[in-house]
Amino acid sequence: MSAEQRLTLRRRLIAFLVAGIGTAAATAISFAMTVYEAANPKVVPQVAAGQPIDTGRWIIAIHEARVGSIPPTGTRPLTPKKLLMVEFDLDNRSASASNAFLRLFAIDPPVANLPLPTFYLGRDKWIASGLQPNMPERMIAAWEWPSAVPVPQHLRLKVASQIYKHRDNLYGAPGWFDRDPVAIVTLDVAPEAGGTGR
Repeated sequence: MSAEQRLTLRRRLIAFLVAGIGTAAATAISFAMTVYEAANPKVVPQVAAGQPIDTGRWIIAIHEARVGSIPPTGTRPLTPKKLLMVEFDLDNRSASASNAFLRLFAIDPPVANLPLPTFYLGRDKWIASGLQPNMPERMIAAWEWPSAVPVPQHLRLKVASQIYKHRDNLYGAPGWFDRDPVAIVTLDVAPEAGGTGR
């Protein structure tokens, strides 16, 4: 083997070792960060009712919660239902109409077998579809509450968030992507007028 071949082989071996050590170090640091974050979770801030919350894609202000048996449309259901309703203001900050608010907030802790809420526009009490940008709306989320589960006196809502990326990591396409929750809002649940609502 010539001196030049030995030098090339030595350089390749050194490059391989450096790459291996770098990979091992990056793996160890990533693992350590994951363990640290799991042991020390970020505290999600408590936000008062009515306070605006910046979620990235939306600005939301959650106002009140109440129990009722008639949905916001005013049409009494054929079979009696117990509804838990949350009233809030929502402003779309993205560049196009969106209905991505369907999972913007959730009851915390989750209630077993609770279906997703139906969203209504406050101005006409009809089912909401995509909201236009920069046109704030008063909205109502209504959960059909299981009859076997008592309605809580205090409702804790976890507000999600999203971030816009010009290029995502998988496809290189633009879009909104989920992030960690940004706020917890706790509301007193008002009983149904004329009843206990519990």
